[in-house]
Amino acid sequence: MATLTSSSKFSVFVLIWFGQLVSLIGSGLTRFALGIWVYQRTGSVTQFGLILLFTTLPGILLSPVAGALIDRWPRRFCMILSDSGAALSTLVIALLLFTGKLEIWHIYLASAVSSAFNAFQWPAYAAATTLLVPKQLLGRANGMVEAAEAAAEILSPAIAGVLIATIKIQGIIFIDFATFIFSVITLLCVHFPEVRTISEGEAKKEPLLREAAFGWTYITARSGLLALLVFIAVVNFLTGVVNVLVTPLVLAFAPVTVLGSVMSVGGSGMLIGSLLMSIWGGVKRPIYAVLSFTLLGGLSIMFAGLRPSIPVFFVTAFLYFFGLPIINASGQVIWQKKVAPDIQGRVFAVRRMIAWGALPLAYLLAGPLADRVFNPLLVANGPLAASIGRIIGVGPGYGIALLFVVMGTLTVFAAIAGYFYPRLRFVEEELPDAQ
Repeated sequence: MATLTSSSKFSVFVLIWFGQLVSLIGSGLTRFALGIWVYQRTGSVTQFGLILLFTTLPGILLSPVAGALIDRWPRRFCMILSDSGAALSTLVIALLLFTGKLEIWHIYLASAVSSAFNAFQWPAYAAATTLLVPKQLLGRANGMVEAAEAAAEILSPAIAGVLIATIKIQGIIFIDFATFIFSVITLLCVHFPEVRTISEGEAKKEPLLREAAFGWTYITARSGLLALLVFIAVVNFLTGVVNVLVTPLVLAFAPVTVLGSVMSVGGSGMLIGSLLMSIWGGVKRPIYAVLSFTLLGGLSIMFAGLRPSIPVFFVTAFLYFFGLPIINASGQVIWQKKVAPDIQGRVFAVRRMIAWGALPLAYLLAGPLADRVFNPLLVANGPLAASIGRIIGVGPGYGIALLFVVMGTLTVFAAIAGYFYPRLRFVEEELPDAQ
């Protein structure tokens, strides 16, 4: 088979990217519709929140094994397997809805199955990008990936809201199934370059579990990558707490219509940041973008808590989400340049497990921290009402605002500490690019 040129490789990436964009929008439609279905039938925030848990946790736990298999199998096959498995689980939910037999536990199970298949999707996609995109264009390519996710976040709820009234949830789920099929077809139409194996990655004959542990061994042997991973995990935890509490904070000071507008402004910021990264490609030293935009995000969170009001919510939501895709894309460039393609499945999977593993912990702690610790501090005559309450305010919502100030301050400290830790700041100079 003829060798692909750089331009043809990038064309392959664009086609794959478009297929994944369509699939992301379809998945967003189903996620929105099923969330409404569960909440309308139960009225339970807990059962509604469990969808998020089942959507994330299985994929996180299976990541190391999935990464080992990704390095054994062709990357294209792994992406096809992921999309096909998720499509089948979506089809089962649609059939149960049509027959009137759908139960809530079916949705939890289907979400867990999709999450398990998704454990193959993200590492294989990221590793395939390294094979298809020249190093100098990785920033732009990762910006395109972030733009696809931002577009799905913005478009899916709006489209689903219209479709629910016309073709009902069953129709939405079948559209999602069709988007999975479209994504699989785009993958079947392209060819991925062969992965060149280096001596360090020749673990094909090792037991699967030992291969799964290889990613952790590789990262811990490189202090710069370990520092970057720990930094992202800490920031994910801090911002994860904030993400859970955005809705109650805004609703404490504004009506529901404003909450929707704040979410839309945040989504617009994310899309603009993604498009900027796609066109610009990022700074010469991506670690500076990671640290500086993390600092901006921490300041945005802190200011939203210090001055909770509608105008402040709009500005801080835009700034925070504007920086998010730049952080993600810039960090991705570092990993893709420093890790050899034949071991990226294992390394990226462990990276995903640790970085994203901080999120379920944040989701579990956010509510108790707000309800049992911070809200009582700033009620009338509360322990901090006469001190910090004079700065922030006293009453409903101000305890959550104080929690925002704390999480934002810790995020700022993390960014500053990261800059002054040499292994992280000089990770790109100290580690040679992979061949």
